[in-house]
Amino acid sequence: MNDQQLLRYSRHILLPEIDVAGQQKLLDARALVIGAGGLGSPAALFLAASGVGSLTLCDGDTVDLTNLQRQILHRTSSLGMPKVESARAALADINPEVNIIALNQRVDENRLLELAAQADVVLDCSDNFATRYALNRVCVQLKKPLISGAATRFDGQVAVFDLRHAHSPCYHCLYPEHADTPETRCAVMGVFAPLVGIIGSLQAAEALKLLLGVGTLLFGRLLVMDALHMELRTVKLSKDGACSVCGTSK
Repeated sequence: MNDQQLLRYSRHILLPEIDVAGQQKLLDARALVIGAGGLGSPAALFLAASGVGSLTLCDGDTVDLTNLQRQILHRTSSLGMPKVESARAALADINPEVNIIALNQRVDENRLLELAAQADVVLDCSDNFATRYALNRVCVQLKKPLISGAATRFDGQVAVFDLRHAHSPCYHCLYPEHADTPETRCAVMGVFAPLVGIIGSLQAAEALKLLLGVGTLLFGRLLVMDALHMELRTVKLSKDGACSVCGTSK
């Protein structure tokens, strides 16, 4: 690290759990973020500010006026722009050292496989079950750690799925895929603006800890938040041996 980097990341370096060696791990790391909306905004902001060396953002949407209530990467001046281009500009303004790869596309499973193979950690900041299930299948196949987040109304949740650990469940163990799985999208259900900031920030925190190899992660646990009554609870998760994605009997 040069002098400017030592100064930029000095508050991380002061933490004995991180220090210079840990910060270098972040500078060398590659993260894949699927979704540049409510969850992806704070997640990407903290990953970039923290110095994660390469950050790939995937989102096929454009910035809409209704996004600005909660998607803090974007500005009124960004209306009509692809979200990933708006995000790239905002992130580069915060930390020009980070390599931002902006993919203005809704990627299919084959493309997700290619992108996840190049990443050290994957953050699911999407807003639909089809993407979540596809991303889970890819991460199980590649044994890539997946940081999953979701938020709607006043309710949010975060979990870490890492099939490098033999007993880790996957997203499908928690939410088995059904053809009639209902979508709970913000456009229909609404969402409390700070909630997505909290959940996305928690995703970034878990991703950074994982890259650093410090602390206790949300392996085998689901953190559930009720922002209306400001209550947190943790639910233990178990691997489903009959899971069609990661189970031993599949």
